[in-house]
Amino acid sequence: MILGIDVSTYLEQQRIAHSKYYKDGKEVDPFALFKQNGVSIIRTRIWNNPYSENGEPYLAGTCDLKNFIELAEMLKKYGFHHLVDFHYSDFWADPAKQFLPKAWESLSYEEIVKAVYDFTKESLLEIKKHDIPVDMIQVGNEITNGMLWPYGHLEEGKERQASFDRYASFLKAGIKACHEVLPNAKIVLHLERSYDQDAYREIISNLLERKVEIDIVGSSYYPFWHHDFKEYFANMDMVQKEFHLPVMNAELGFPFTVLDYKKDEDGKAKHLVINADNIEDFLKMMPYYPDKEGQRKFVREFIRLAKEHGLIAVNYWEPLWIPGEGICWASDEGQKYQHSNSKDTRNEWANQCLFDYEGNALPALDEYKI
Repeated sequence: MILGIDVSTYLEQQRIAHSKYYKDGKEVDPFALFKQNGVSIIRTRIWNNPYSENGEPYLAGTCDLKNFIELAEMLKKYGFHHLVDFHYSDFWADPAKQFLPKAWESLSYEEIVKAVYDFTKESLLEIKKHDIPVDMIQVGNEITNGMLWPYGHLEEGKERQASFDRYASFLKAGIKACHEVLPNAKIVLHLERSYDQDAYREIISNLLERKVEIDIVGSSYYPFWHHDFKEYFANMDMVQKEFHLPVMNAELGFPFTVLDYKKDEDGKAKHLVINADNIEDFLKMMPYYPDKEGQRKFVREFIRLAKEHGLIAVNYWEPLWIPGEGICWASDEGQKYQHSNSKDTRNEWANQCLFDYEGNALPALDEYKI
């Protein structure tokens, strides 16, 4: 089984906050630790143009092609290979949002199909020019509800089949470019809602009927959204059995605390880093209590079950994205792009890392190994 990490924010983390990492009280090179654990692949997202019209960065890594290449060049000395994660958006793309890149907003459906092909091919040609080893490519990120909305949004009712046609056309355009530039790289269809067998069955069967070439089905798994181990692995088993396709985990995470790293005027941390309307309901969703020991148990059990159920890869998402001055999930300009100006921009992921708020290695790091 392949072990990977998504560290898309790392370079920005260093530029802005100069983050440091420690194990047993000594400063360490986190990538050397991951390499010792058997991590062999780096998953990095690519946004088309994560800058405002005035050139202000959207942050959260400001993950354009330049960031991908700079990070990959820095990591060459470790011998890592790469999973390219195209979002086909200028910022975050997930089941709740798949915004068109700004440069594509006035394009027709047919023109966007061509733009997907062109952007994918041009990006991969640049990556190839730098001799960066790419093993896998995601054409879209968490595209359970489609991609490149509104054209590729999976509609309900009588429009659903037509929307599948457009969705498939976008995927086929991106995949065509991948095959032309990096024919040996495997194509990953990345979905979330990983407990939902009906959703996976419908999407995969419809895409295969439309001749979309899928090499691997990737899934996100966060228990506070995607239910328990039993449901997740039953779905992975179904995909392998019914479609004879390999499966992998593309994103994984679990909290080591439910307390925010920011404190109120009384010096107490009262807020959850991952949002939950009710803490008791949140805790009921978790297979283990979200503390350091619970995170350790979660990682150990997930790795064991992943091997048992034949997953070909597991990727922990952003294990190094610890708090720091200026570190956030979005700048003000990034929020405007996604129409979410009222949301707190602090780094909500920091309690999912494999290092604590001060950069100390957590017990789960020792379990994230093969």
